Amino acid sequence: MIEIFLKTVPFFALIGLGYWAGATRFFTAEATAYLTKFVFYFALSAMIFRFTSNLELSDVWDGNLVLGYLAGTIAVYLLATGVAMLRKQSLEVTAVEAQCAVIGNVGFLGIPMLTLLLGEAAIGPVVMTVSIDLIVFSGLIVILITLSREGRLSIRTFGTVGLGLVRNPMIMSVVAGLTWAWLQLPIPAPMNDFLTILGGAATPGALFAIGASLSGKSAERMQTAAWLTFCKLGLHPLFVACGVIWLFPVDPYTATVVISAAALPVAGNVYILAQHYGVAPQRVSTAILVSTIVSILTVSGVIAALTAP
Repeated sequence: MIEIFLKTVPFFALIGLGYWAGATRFFTAEATAYLTKFVFYFALSAMIFRFTSNLELSDVWDGNLVLGYLAGTIAVYLLATGVAMLRKQSLEVTAVEAQCAVIGNVGFLGIPMLTLLLGEAAIGPVVMTVSIDLIVFSGLIVILITLSREGRLSIRTFGTVGLGLVRNPMIMSVVAGLTWAWLQLPIPAPMNDFLTILGGAATPGALFAIGASLSGKSAERMQTAAWLTFCKLGLHPLFVACGVIWLFPVDPYTATVVISAAALPVAGNVYILAQHYGVAPQRVSTAILVSTIVSILTVSGVIAALTAP
């Protein structure tokens, strides 16, 4: 575990550096927002396109992987939902808490870290994980909040969900990359160099942006945050492991990648949604902060356990 921990230290050190820059106001909130936009729309998109343009659809799509990941994730989602309902939370707050319990920072943290730690072959399972999170669960939270507030669903609601997916650069990068690969188009050397240089900014930029954004988050409802952190860092990888190892078995390498992805801390986009809808943003903020700090140890522990000979 020490060896894996030392390999993950630089990633979390970059997050720490970003946190320091944000906390000391060396990096303002506006600067962090623009850095996040650069990474999200340009650097990360270039990295994803370059990786996926060398894949085949079979490298990304695996029926057992989809079912196994969904089974484990839905189980934790329902557990978090049940606990929130027992605590007599509203439907919209329940939806936000359940989202915290299962949606990890796969885009900004998982893609750069897992592809470096586990090899570029990890991009296929990681992309599948991101796609499920975005298509299924990011759509679900919008539907549940709308249902809670309006008491019904309309075509406009599903249009909002669909438009959000079309506008998401990670989804579009995956689609564009796989289309390029399907057409068997060669990537010209200048284009490949361009994508390599731009994509190379994704890892440091994303990690720095995570840290800088965390510096602006305050803590409240620590008990709830601790429970959601336990769900995300403990139960989610455990239940996903049951899904991809026993219920819908996949090969050991793919299982390692997807379980490691499930072990990542709560994603920042949950906070964006919570803030947008005005539903418990401070609660989500605390869950992100606590889970990210705790994950410094737990993520390396999960990867070490999965890769042990």
